[in-house]
Amino acid sequence: MSGYPVAGVGLTRDVNRAAIFRMIGTAGPIARATLARKLELSPATVTAVTRELLDQGLVRVAERLPSNRGRPALLLEVVGDAARAFGAKVAPDHVVGVSVNLEADVVERHDVPFDASARDAVGRLGELLAGWIASSTTAAPLLGIGLGVSGVVDAANGSVESPLLGWHDVPLVSLLEERLDVPVFVDNDVNTLAVSERLYGRGRGAENFLTVTIGRGVGLGIVAGGDIYRGHAGGAGELGHTTAVPDGPLCACGKRGCLEAVVADPALVAEARREELLGPENGIERLRALADDGDPRSRALFARAGAVLGRTIGNAVTMLSPELVLVSGEGTQAWGHLADAFDAAFRETVFGPLSDVRVEVDPWDDAKWAVGAATLVLRASFAAPFEHRQPRRQEVVA
Repeated sequence: MSGYPVAGVGLTRDVNRAAIFRMIGTAGPIARATLARKLELSPATVTAVTRELLDQGLVRVAERLPSNRGRPALLLEVVGDAARAFGAKVAPDHVVGVSVNLEADVVERHDVPFDASARDAVGRLGELLAGWIASSTTAAPLLGIGLGVSGVVDAANGSVESPLLGWHDVPLVSLLEERLDVPVFVDNDVNTLAVSERLYGRGRGAENFLTVTIGRGVGLGIVAGGDIYRGHAGGAGELGHTTAVPDGPLCACGKRGCLEAVVADPALVAEARREELLGPENGIERLRALADDGDPRSRALFARAGAVLGRTIGNAVTMLSPELVLVSGEGTQAWGHLADAFDAAFRETVFGPLSDVRVEVDPWDDAKWAVGAATLVLRASFAAPFEHRQPRRQEVVA
């Protein structure tokens, strides 16, 4: 079995690489001195990064700019679509996949039903991925596949422990690499989202921020000192399984009163059915519709969940002191009914000197998670080296 690549090494360095690569792509042909000036990076950093990009065939010399002070300056440009990466977000009932170019722009998208609890779920996942790869209209070489899954990913062997998916110690990396014959990278889905935000999104300028996801579950991605904090055995960020209500509702993990068992979409639906707001055939969409139409009991249910979430995030901010909190996930579709109670509880809970921490809510886009998973491949391919192995560099051609 090949070693599983740790996803949290050198992320600050990756931000510089990603920024340089993206600027060459958007403003090129461009000189190194101009890159250093525009990005406020040292000439030595720009030289080192661009040398690696040139060596990897991702950037080429377009021409030389005449100079009055000696040798002509090199103008650099990106090799158009030199390679691609595939990313997929695995949910209990569907898989969203994207093919991205080297700047993390989506080239192709897929969204299909999937039963993660089926006996041969991993085999079915392999079939889906193989079919998408075979049917791709993009001719660029494939660097690898990144997967975002809920739960804990073992950094030693790429196995997955996920109560939400019903997977116990599943050796996902080895099974899929044997089936697909391409490098496979796996991490907790919230971590992949946080890495994507750090490299390409709103977290690019933040050294310390939290990505909180709500929906079928509750997750937390922690960027500390510019890098993903994974904790021992990759288990950091299981916010959904912290105790929110002592002796509260039973959670899928077997404990009672977990945050996920109180504020996640299935928990809200279960509570609404107990209160006879929903019938057995109705789900979270109907509950949101009731709240949208002004139903007071539905709105009160969302408000209670918002308050519990606000207190929990307030405590997390007090412990970790981030400069920014990003909230994402399908649960944000009901944010209008969560927001007031969340804000009040958050401000009441957070330590006073940290009360100016910004909380930003991301519009729901399922594909963004898949792009985050593809980022695992991009990081390993043209950003920082991983501890265990690299994708097949010979596949990257000019």
